[in-house]
Amino acid sequence: MAWWQQVLAVDAKFNYHRAPASPGFKTLYIRRRSQLLRDSAREDGPAVRHYLRTRLALLQQRYCVTLDQLSLKSRTASLRSASRLTTEGDSPHMSRSMSMAFSQPGSQSVEGPRAPPPAGSLVPTQRAEASKAIVGGTSIGENYAFSGVHHIFDQHRDSVSMVKFAHNDSGLLACCSLDGSLSICQVADGDPRVLHTLQLHTAGVTGFDWSATNDLLLSCGEDGKVCLWSVLSGQCLRSVSDQAGTQVLSCVFHPFNSNWAVLGNSRGMVQVLNMSTGHYPKGGTSKVAGQVTSLTFDSTGKTLWAGDDKGTIISFLFDLGSGGLRKGKRCVVSEGAPITCLSARTWASREAPNPTLLVSAGCDALLLYRVIDKEGGLRLRRKFTVSHKTQPVRSTFCPLMSFRQGACVVSGCEDCSVWFLDVERDSRPLINRLQGHAAPVLGVTFNYDESLLATSDASGLVIVWKRE
Repeated sequence: MAWWQQVLAVDAKFNYHRAPASPGFKTLYIRRRSQLLRDSAREDGPAVRHYLRTRLALLQQRYCVTLDQLSLKSRTASLRSASRLTTEGDSPHMSRSMSMAFSQPGSQSVEGPRAPPPAGSLVPTQRAEASKAIVGGTSIGENYAFSGVHHIFDQHRDSVSMVKFAHNDSGLLACCSLDGSLSICQVADGDPRVLHTLQLHTAGVTGFDWSATNDLLLSCGEDGKVCLWSVLSGQCLRSVSDQAGTQVLSCVFHPFNSNWAVLGNSRGMVQVLNMSTGHYPKGGTSKVAGQVTSLTFDSTGKTLWAGDDKGTIISFLFDLGSGGLRKGKRCVVSEGAPITCLSARTWASREAPNPTLLVSAGCDALLLYRVIDKEGGLRLRRKFTVSHKTQPVRSTFCPLMSFRQGACVVSGCEDCSVWFLDVERDSRPLINRLQGHAAPVLGVTFNYDESLLATSDASGLVIVWKRE
């Protein structure tokens, strides 16, 4: 049996996910596999490459890792070193997962010794260094380079203030416009096309949200209506009027129960609505000082943040059983600067397990806040200058945690461009800038695997960009 066949046999025999995680077991596995890898140095180059290709194919099949993400060159250069297994997950959802660190015992990283990080910065872990070795040596800026325009949609006659890809779907995209309509598009399966145009609102549509299963779409508008749509048929299933009879400026589904929706109106009311019954539950309405321009839940669905047009963010604790709201903490971002977008993330990057809130504010600022307590209290972490004064500019986290150091966010901009920012850089955080719009860029959204980016502008144009 060839050496590479022996290694694969050892991998199969000592499958980490099926074996007990005792120290003696791991030591035996690492020792045996390291011995086989050292013996491989006596083999010729083609045999080494054959082993690597076979192992990469197995990794792709087992862990859904695409071969173009893996750097054959970096693995070949580190073939003689030992492979290390860790029992800790690389993310909060990946406990007991494999993390292969091709480094000699005692070394700090695959890229050589690293100076101590400055105070307050992220601390790179061995898992992060291994992840960077897997994808090769590209920088975070190179990772967000785009090859060009995939498609342009121009079905709307007025400003498209929001675009959003469906959850865990590479091509289903929705847009809402001040022309009073929404559209559902398919951009990945076959030729890009508009599947449905949703028309019931009699004034501009100010926001929408996908249900957790992507079968429903929730929309709100300046006409005071909240509509529930079937994504499959494009039909309106329910229409409910705002209980105060005023404009509804923002809406969001509960992340785990699509029966609950939360609305924000122009009178400062944050309202919970039961979409199954069309009723507003008792204890599900609260009041803030300004017009409620943005809403977002945390990943648990227990904390809700509402931003208003006076520059304030209020947190609420949400009761899933009754739909009740209880006020938490208040944070003043900037007096008189409207909060046009809120995005919550549990982990900002693979090295930063801290709940984070991304805020777009109409004071030429994109801000990153750290969530500091269970009541949704916020502490300012970073502030970036972005051209944003009068338009409802939105921003978002990049959906994939980067294998490289840093954490990337994307923002629209009133200078008609799309900005990519590394929020962990102390200087020159702008890592890329897309120019193609002729009007202020308002909406930005990535699909779940980051292969496509959709952006919208104040003229009604939607551009879908393809990543390299």
